[in-house]
Amino acid sequence: MIDFKNREIWLVTGSQHLYGEETLREVASHSQEIARALDSAGDIPAKIVWQPTVKTTDEIYSLVQKANHDDNVIGLIAWMHTFSPAKMWIRGLNILHKPLLHLHTQFNQDIPWATMDMDFMNLNQSAHGDREFGFIVTRLGINRKVVVGHWAASAVQKQIGDWARVAAGWADWQGAKFARFGDNMRFVAVTEGDKVAAEAKLGFSVNTYGIGDLATVISEISDKEVDVLIQEYEDSYDLMDVLRKEGTQRAALRDAAKIELGLRSFLQAGGFKGFTDTFEDLHGVNQLPGIAVQRLMADGYGFAGEGDWKTAALVRAMKVMGHGLPGANAFMEDYTYHLDPKDAKVMGSHMLEVDASLAVGRASCEIHPLGIGGKSDPVRLVFNGGGGPAVASSLVDMGGRFRMVINAVEGVEITEALPKLPVARVMWKPLPDFQTSCAAWILAGGAHHTSYSQNLSVEQIEDFAEMAGIESVIIDQDTTLRQLKRELKFAQAYYQ
Repeated sequence: MIDFKNREIWLVTGSQHLYGEETLREVASHSQEIARALDSAGDIPAKIVWQPTVKTTDEIYSLVQKANHDDNVIGLIAWMHTFSPAKMWIRGLNILHKPLLHLHTQFNQDIPWATMDMDFMNLNQSAHGDREFGFIVTRLGINRKVVVGHWAASAVQKQIGDWARVAAGWADWQGAKFARFGDNMRFVAVTEGDKVAAEAKLGFSVNTYGIGDLATVISEISDKEVDVLIQEYEDSYDLMDVLRKEGTQRAALRDAAKIELGLRSFLQAGGFKGFTDTFEDLHGVNQLPGIAVQRLMADGYGFAGEGDWKTAALVRAMKVMGHGLPGANAFMEDYTYHLDPKDAKVMGSHMLEVDASLAVGRASCEIHPLGIGGKSDPVRLVFNGGGGPAVASSLVDMGGRFRMVINAVEGVEITEALPKLPVARVMWKPLPDFQTSCAAWILAGGAHHTSYSQNLSVEQIEDFAEMAGIESVIIDQDTTLRQLKRELKFAQAYYQ
């Protein structure tokens, strides 16, 4: 359900008629070569599509109009090969609704010392043409990504590719629908928010559906469909003995499979990209969805528990951004701490619903009691997550604005046995250190629910927040509490 195949980014080259037709032909030839190189770059997942050189106000405006109305276009890359007077760009930039990357490059990598003349200088003047363009974008207050360096360099292509992934995540949010089965967990603050403001600012809608509507769909699932899915469970996971064919809890596994099939049917029929549920509202459903949620997330759906629609939407966006890369993106919760003064760590988990895409090795399919919710014992996948660099992000509603809290972390392999903890387990060390990170997260108002990523960077989540036009708070190796407190105060003053 995630596909970059038809996603396009247009390479837009700016110039003017001042330099004559011969120069403009060279400009077009150079930009076509750059577009071909970027389109074939392995680090860039979207199509890079060359556009004819824009030289007038009307050409710029017309191109932006076309980009805005083409759903396949997820962003524009702008490059000023020569000098493109910036007043020509005002009308077009004022209507631009797609993300913008300003590529500050030039066609030639090196100066041709022996042959360089004024004709060459007039043709290859990105050094100041891009500064003219940069001024007007800043003057108009438009958020954009600036990438600097030669277009053929792998580091430059990697930056463009990272941004392209972010643009794809943003495009995926536009018009996306998220289903909320039941309401928010009672009395909880941080998982709530302004859904009207979210749709106006972020582009996706959230609507509530009664759990009875879902229960009706679940009840219509056939035994044959359940049999097929049960076989998939047996092929994919290590089943507890009680869940096997002659096991005493086999009926619970069938119920879990029926819930998954019903959820999947409901989401597909409604065109939803994610959903939430809550253990406080399960009337008509035999058990809190566990394995069903885990497998739907693995297929690309966003999810968060207890009605937390903001995190569900963020999980979906990050799944789109990380699609095709090693590692995974998943719903997560900071659950408990290892407070060894020399080796403090966070253990992330949830009652049931952590995506098994994070698993090291084959997950175990198990059933155990759940002390809340008042329903039958739920089936879930149990596993340990792996180590390595990761990012934990939280989208919160600060009242009048949204804030993205982003923490760089280092995943840690779990080496101890956990025979009495029948849930998914992921462990990490937050940067810059445990004490600073936790204090900074709390000061920033970060939620206890996060989207945990093994394949995205802090910079990409920051870029995503900039595309959305929302505040971001970064907690990484450079964070100090003194500076963070200042930043939060400045942000409060800025947004009020």
